[in-house]
Amino acid sequence: MIARVVPLSRKPPRDGTWLGLDLGGTKVALRAETDTGVVREHVFRWHGRGLESDLAQLAAEVELFRQQVPDGFAGVGVALPAAVGTDGLVTAWPNRPEWLGLNARRTFHALFGDIPVGWADDGALGALAEARASGCDDVLLYVGVGTGVGGGLVVDGVLWPGPDRGSFEIGHLVTDADGPKCRCGRRGCLQATASGPATLARAARLRGADVGYDELQQGLLADEEWAVQSVDRSCHRLAVAITGVRELLHPSLVVVGGGFAAGLPCFADTVARHMATQARPGVPAPVVTSSLMGGNSTLHGAVALAHMLGQNSH
Repeated sequence: MIARVVPLSRKPPRDGTWLGLDLGGTKVALRAETDTGVVREHVFRWHGRGLESDLAQLAAEVELFRQQVPDGFAGVGVALPAAVGTDGLVTAWPNRPEWLGLNARRTFHALFGDIPVGWADDGALGALAEARASGCDDVLLYVGVGTGVGGGLVVDGVLWPGPDRGSFEIGHLVTDADGPKCRCGRRGCLQATASGPATLARAARLRGADVGYDELQQGLLADEEWAVQSVDRSCHRLAVAITGVRELLHPSLVVVGGGFAAGLPCFADTVARHMATQARPGVPAPVVTSSLMGGNSTLHGAVALAHMLGQNSH
């Protein structure tokens, strides 16, 4: 299967061109940035299922995109919403289980040849992008709410704990030991109670009818009780998890983002309100803000990783 991924040819770049890829369960986004400020982006959807199909499509789409960058790439960063072991093997990706067992290290090096390439959890790269955008040079915690709940921690501009030691899995902090079952097999994980699907399911129970994302938005704007309560509960659980991180790692800034949270009014403000009620004397709650990049944090973080890798290789 790896043989279907063809290495890209490249010329030594005159100016750095940094490629970021955000691999999602249903679509892939690519963004190339140059040192002179030129930006190109491309998004495609997976057209089938299966590892061979995915790798062949990924190779073809990246090659088409590369043709728009005649001087080649100086570094590549990949946002991978999957658990990858220290041996480079994918151990979990609920949205695309066909990738289980894939050797990510071998695959990406086969795809990009001698170009410096690295990958990290999508939440971690979201944190990296938000730290750069906000100018935070202390400790920043990023929480992304979407299909799941991910996150990352940046300490003095460096991802923590680092790609070689695993990802920052705030979504799997247990906030309710008797809560609903998570896809990981445990009960009460944060993402089982505060993710987009969990929030919509709660809204449907309170409303007594199915609820889509647009309906939830409209319900919040109309101050419908079922909408307000469903989102408030998710924000409370997020605040519980963030408060726990606050006690251990003392972030000075908390950024709440992700595609689901970005489109709901006052989401970050509601998280901040719940955190304020949980603060203890002498330990104030950190500043909580909405993402500066909305749903694009992960993609920008992948580009930032590419830039770091490319610079470090020289």
